[in-house]
Parts: sequence; C-alpha cells; structure tokens
Amino acid sequence: MELSWIWLIACLTILQLGSCLPTSVRIGGIFAKQSPASDAEKAFKFAINKMNKHMNIAESKRTHITYDIQLIEDDNTFDATKKVCRQLDMGVAAVFGPPSSRASLGVQSVLDEVEVPHIEARWDHRRKRNQFSINLYPDPDTISKAIADTVDHYKWNKIAILYQNEDSLIRLQDVLKLSAHQKTKISIRQLIPPNFKPVLKEIKASGLSHIIVDCDFENVLPVLEQALEVQMLTSLFHYFFTTPDLHLLNLERYSEGDVNITSLRLLHTTEPKVQAILTQWRDMLDNEGAVLRPREMTTEEALMYDAVDVFANALQSLDHTQTPRVYPLSCQRPNNTWHFGHSLFNQLTSVGWENGQKMHNFHGLTGKIEIGDNGIRSYAKMDMLELHGNELLKVGHWEPHLGTNVTMKTTSKSRNETSILKNRTLIVTTIEEDPYLRFKSTEDGKTHTGNDRFEGFCVDLLKAIADIVKFEYEIRIVPDGRYGGEVSPGVWNGMVGQLVERKADLAVAPLTISYIREKVMDFAKPFMNTGISILYRVPESKNPGVFSFLSPLDFDIWLYMLLAYLGVSVMLFILARFTPYEWYNPHPCNPEYDMVENQFNLMNSLWFSFGGLMQQGSEVNPRALSTRVISGMWWFFSLIIISSYTANLAAFLTVERMVSPIKDVDDLASQTKIEYGTLADGSTAAFFKNSEIELYKRMWSFMDSRKPSVFVKTTEEGIKRVLSTKNYAFLLESNFNEYHTARNCNLTQIGGLLDSKFYGIGTPLGAPYRDEITSAILKLQEGGQIQKFKKHWWYSAEGACERKDKKQEANSLGFENIGGIFFVLLGGLILGVICALGEFVWKSRQNAELDRKSICAEMGQELSFAMRCRTKKPLHGELEEKYLEMVQTGPGGGQRHNQCHQT
Repeated sequence: MELSWIWLIACLTILQLGSCLPTSVRIGGIFAKQSPASDAEKAFKFAINKMNKHMNIAESKRTHITYDIQLIEDDNTFDATKKVCRQLDMGVAAVFGPPSSRASLGVQSVLDEVEVPHIEARWDHRRKRNQFSINLYPDPDTISKAIADTVDHYKWNKIAILYQNEDSLIRLQDVLKLSAHQKTKISIRQLIPPNFKPVLKEIKASGLSHIIVDCDFENVLPVLEQALEVQMLTSLFHYFFTTPDLHLLNLERYSEGDVNITSLRLLHTTEPKVQAILTQWRDMLDNEGAVLRPREMTTEEALMYDAVDVFANALQSLDHTQTPRVYPLSCQRPNNTWHFGHSLFNQLTSVGWENGQKMHNFHGLTGKIEIGDNGIRSYAKMDMLELHGNELLKVGHWEPHLGTNVTMKTTSKSRNETSILKNRTLIVTTIEEDPYLRFKSTEDGKTHTGNDRFEGFCVDLLKAIADIVKFEYEIRIVPDGRYGGEVSPGVWNGMVGQLVERKADLAVAPLTISYIREKVMDFAKPFMNTGISILYRVPESKNPGVFSFLSPLDFDIWLYMLLAYLGVSVMLFILARFTPYEWYNPHPCNPEYDMVENQFNLMNSLWFSFGGLMQQGSEVNPRALSTRVISGMWWFFSLIIISSYTANLAAFLTVERMVSPIKDVDDLASQTKIEYGTLADGSTAAFFKNSEIELYKRMWSFMDSRKPSVFVKTTEEGIKRVLSTKNYAFLLESNFNEYHTARNCNLTQIGGLLDSKFYGIGTPLGAPYRDEITSAILKLQEGGQIQKFKKHWWYSAEGACERKDKKQEANSLGFENIGGIFFVLLGGLILGVICALGEFVWKSRQNAELDRKSICAEMGQELSFAMRCRTKKPLHGELEEKYLEMVQTGPGGGQRHNQCHQT
C-alpha cells in the first residue's frame, strides 16, 4: 500500500512536469534466427534508437524505450509462444513480430489473453485480425487492387501470370477478375525454383508478351537471368513484378534489350524526411561493415521502422490521457491482463486522429499511415516505377480513392516507340519469292554481302519504312522456306514461327493476314490487297471454221428467225385471202372479165417474205392496208436482224478464239480430269481447309485426297507444274498470278477472285513498334510509293512478257440482245390481223347492201371462198358493174383505163 502511495505521489509530481510515463518503457521483439542478424531486427533497433534520440516522447525527455529481443526458429510456434511468455514475465508494453505467419498466430493468441498489443509489419493474407493486433503491411485487397489498376492502365488484353505460391494468387485476385469483366485472356503458370526456363519458353511459344511475375524477392534475379538466356528481355516484352523491392536491384545487365519493366514501391524514397532517414540507415550499415546486403532499406525494414514510429506516437498520445504502468504478466495465471492494453491499442488504431476527428496526417517511410479499428492498415499510397535506361524511375503513383485512375507523370525518358526503334537493328525474316524478294544476279561479277544481296518489292518497301522510322535491319531468309502454319498446338513453322519464338522482329513478305495468325502475332496495316485466283495454261487457239458465218447469232436466234419467216408468210397468205382489197382483175383492159385474182398464194407469200429478209424485194406487192402493215413490220424486223448479223460477223471472222476447258471455279470444281492444288501450309490452303462454303469444302476434299499430292512447297514449283502438265491448275494469290502471267505468255488467269485478303508486315505479339510501322506504311501509300514499287517490279522490270494485244473475243448475239425485234414483229402481225378483219367486215357490209343480203350471209359466203385457197374468184352480177366502176375510178383505175384505150 505504501508503494502505491509513493507511485501516485511520483506520478503527480511528474504530471506537473508534463508526463506520467515511467522512465523506461520496454517493448518486445521476436525475430527469426539468421546469420547475420535479421534485417527486421536491425530496423527494429535502428527505429528505437532513432525514437529515443529525436522523438519527443515526453516533455521531460527522461523516458526512453528499451527492448527485449528473442530469436526463434522460423515457423516454430512452440518456441515463439515460449519466448513471448518470457517477455511478458519481464513486463512489455507491446510485442513486435515474429515474421512468419504460423509463429505469429501463436504469439497473437497469447497476447490476446493478456491484452497486450501485438504489432506486425509483414504480408498477411487474412482480412480479419485478432482483438489486440495491428499490421502496417497493406491488406490483400489493397495490394490486389493496386496491381489490377496498374494492369488496367496499360490496357493489356492478353496476360501471362507467373506465380510462386498460393499467396501470389491472393495478391492477384483482382487481376484474375479482369478475365471475366473485361474479357481479358489470362494464362497462369507456376514458377518452381530453381529452373524457370521451361515455363518461360512455354510463355514465349504461346506468343504472350505481357507478363506478371509474383515471386519471392530472392527469385527475381534468377527469373530475369533465365529470361535473358531464352531471349525474353527485349522491347517486345513487358514485365510487371509485384515485389515492392524491385528498385533495390541493379538491372543494368537486363536493360540492354530495352525490355519494359514495371513495379510498385511502398517506400517513398523521394520525400526529404525519408531520404534523411535512409541516409542514416546506410551510414549505420557501413559502420557495421554490411557489404553483402543491399545498402538501401527494404520494404520489410521500412514497415518495421514505421511500426515502432506508430507505437511511439501512440505512447505519446496515451501520455496525455492516462498514466500507464508496465508490469510483469504471467502466461500461467488466469485473468492476468494488462490494464492499459485497451487504451494503448485504441491509440494505435487512431494514429493521426483525436476524438474521432482527423488532426494531422501521420507519415512514415511508407507514406501516410491510417490504422482501422480492425487493426488493418486502411490507406497505402504506392509509387509506380518503370525501367528507363538501366534504372527504375517513378512515373506516377497509385492511391485507393482514385480507383482505376492511375496518375502518370513521365520523368526523364519519353516512352514513344520511335525512340525505341531509333538506331536499333531489327532482325527481318522473309522468304525468297519473286517479285517480292530474290537474290541479286551475280552475272555482273560483283560480290554482294549483307542486305545488298537481295532485291525486290519487299526490299524496297523495307528500306522506305526504315528511312521513315529510323532503324537498321538485317534480312534473313526463313530456314524452312515456309510462310507459317500451326504444325501442332502452339507450335508454328515458317516466318510465323520465327516471330512467335522471338527469333525475328519483323516479317516483311507477302504474308497474308488471317484470323489464326492474329492469335499469335500482330500485323501492321496492310500494304497490298489480294485474293485467291486460278492459274492455268493459255488455252489452245481455234481459227474460224467454214461454218463460222453462223456464229454471230445463237442457234436459238436462227431457229426463231425461221419460225418468224414461216409465221409471217402464212399470216400474209391468210390475211390476203380475207381482205377484199387484195382481189383484183388480172386483165384491167378487159372490163368484162368476170374473175378476180389474189397474188398472195402460199408460194408468193414465202417468196415475198424471203425477198424482204434478204433486203431484195420481189414482184409481188401488197395492196391492202393490212398486208402492207405486216409487210412493213417484216421489213423493219429484217433490217434489224441483218444489221446486227453484219456487225457481229466481221468480229467472228477475224478474231482468233481461245477455247478453254474451264471458265471459272465452278467449272473447275465440277470436273475431275483437271487436277488443282495450292501451296502447302499457306493461307490459301487454310482458306479451303476451314471454309464452310460447300463448294470450297468439296474442293479441299478433292485436293486432300489426291495421290500423288497436288500441294507444292513453293510457288515456283506450282508454276512449273502448270506449264509441264496440261491437266493441272494452280490456286494462288492474285498478285502472284498477275506477276507470272505478265512474264509468261503461256499462263493466264481463269475467272475472278475467290475471296479477298490482305498482305501485312508481321511483328511479334505486343510489339511496341507496330504502330510506327503502320504509320510509315500509311505515309508510303498516301505518297504513291507502294504503287510505284509494284509497277516497277510487276511490269517494268526485265523479263516482262511481250504479250500481243488480241482483240476481245466476240460473243454470239442472244435473245437478250435482239429479242425485242421479235416482239415488234409480233405486234405488227396482230395489227395486220385487226386491219384485215376491219376490211373484211367493211367490204362484206357493202356487198350485202348491193346483193340485198344479210351481212352474216355475205360474210359466210366470202369466208367459205377464202378457205378454198383459190387465187381467182368470179364476180356476181350485181357486183360486176360496181367492180368495173371501181377499176376505172378507183386508186390507179383511171390510169389503167387510159392505158387500155391507148393499147
């Protein structure tokens, strides 16, 4: 009791001086046994010494922090529990550590029983902590969101994740969610130390170039070293390392290939206060002779320093409200608790706050620190680092309240891709294929080396692009001489395989842009369009035959003309029988002659029509309106037919006609006599193989089943096969077809294009310079340079075929060309029939009045006579005088009467 009064009096006395804290406050530290001493242990001691020297814990400055450090075997829970009980027996205000998760759980359970705060600074995947425990390491949700926001900033849609253990997947949980929300393709592989090459090669073969690496800090350099050995540290790749200590490594060895590396840093090294503390840290290490470890402070060490700083700040805040006393506690005694534990823990979780109000920001080495009521750090600001040159530089930062908005503040190096390509030497894979690329002739006696060995369209195009983008290049012929096809899942040959395996930086060749290739590589904008066409031998010529005069008109037209001729003749014969004006006196000088005749008997009608068709006429001429109408229409019909025939006859007699067994792809697919094939492992073969069109599926089945094979390895082989075999057609892209037909007069293109596709310059997947190549191609297209290159190599270069310009083959005139004249003729026939009926009725009416008969009887009598097909008809008594009068006074009658008297 006396001791209590003495202690109370002492506190009152100290309170007048401004502090009730005891002279010494002991804290405990539990660390893993290491040789040399643990880094976290060094930071713990460094922070306590720093607090005692420079932090104003009590105005009297007589109170200082002491510590007790216990070392345990890593993950030894029993040993950790035993050591923390020993510290409680001494009396401690808080316990820091241990670094392992399993040992930490045992320490937490003991400290919760005695209500002593437990302070940690390590990664912990748990999202809920014990009652008296806090952790300054950012919680998993914060770390995961920071990584995902950074990835989202780069707009990666194809990602490879390399993880080491289960904790890695917890840190990357928000990145994994991108595959569902943003349709990002993610490939996950586990890193198993120490051999990382198999996994790296697998990623390289898959064509993925955006890689997230989550591994222990000590495995970062081995990963980079082995990535360097498999040629994965070039500008084509972009790595994101999740470790917050990447800035501590010397990356000069790995930066020569301009690889892109990104990381997040929790330690704010750019702050003046932090820089001062880091300088003192380095000085301390130098004095200790620690030459085998990084001189810079690690994130674990910085967090331990901040943990001690937070404890000192909480102790200072508690000093103004209570008079804490540290006394021994026993793990064996039940209900044995520290009475000031709750108060101190509340101060720890309210750093920078007072009475629920934010008083000031508490900043440590890892930025602003806010601890929630659950003991988890609720705020963490991280620097965003990118590799520039041979060092990581800060280009922005990430904060939780900004969400997915990442602030970018580029520092010393501009990240435009032109600077990446400038003065670099790119490996260009290509294929020997006229006129795109070929070896120069050695007939001039000159020795060509390097890129000067080649010439062609692609060589000129590559040189023009390099002049615009400012890079050097080395041309290499693809070893297997193929464009590129998938020989097995994930394995490609040809130029595509060179790009997938990162053995080449560009593929400049007539490489067709296709869906399956786009999965494993990228293409710049197309520089030329093309399509599948049929190459075949020039068909045999056929001179006009002895009956070629029949060729200007189709057989159908000749048949229709014959039917028209017969129809008009018969119609003329019939109408002439009906119309009374075609009956006349054959002896006009003998008025008493009682017979009239009709000149249009069947033979005369045929002769009259034939004379009109031959445009010669005849002695037979129509008299009645109806027969004249039919005759006029027949003459008009003959004019059109004969004019059309004459115009087309000259072409058929002079043009040398070409007879080809096939005219288009339908003819080719519908027969089996002529074989056809294409280039093996090319885009044309892939087109037929993957087509859903029945015609092309049938063609692929035909090609795939032929023995010997109809496929060829090179275009030149296909050309030779066409020339040497009459019954072989080669399916190839139209630009090649156009080139070879321009140089060989024995070749020709059959039909039109089967599809439409484009040639593009290939780059590895995710290549940062693809946009620059695209810009250069667009510039050359707008300036007409690409068209100029094509004109030179297709038509102006030596070897062009001097093909004679043959007149275009004349086509037979069909019904669709001159069918209208038949309808005109039909209309004339109908009009003639109407006129004849009118004349017949009118004349029958007149005769009926003179004969005093009914008109029907008269019409019946005339119709009966007309059906007898006679050419002479007697006159009735009553009609004879009328007929003589008509002869004398009718049209031309007076003239004929005068002629008779003169005779």
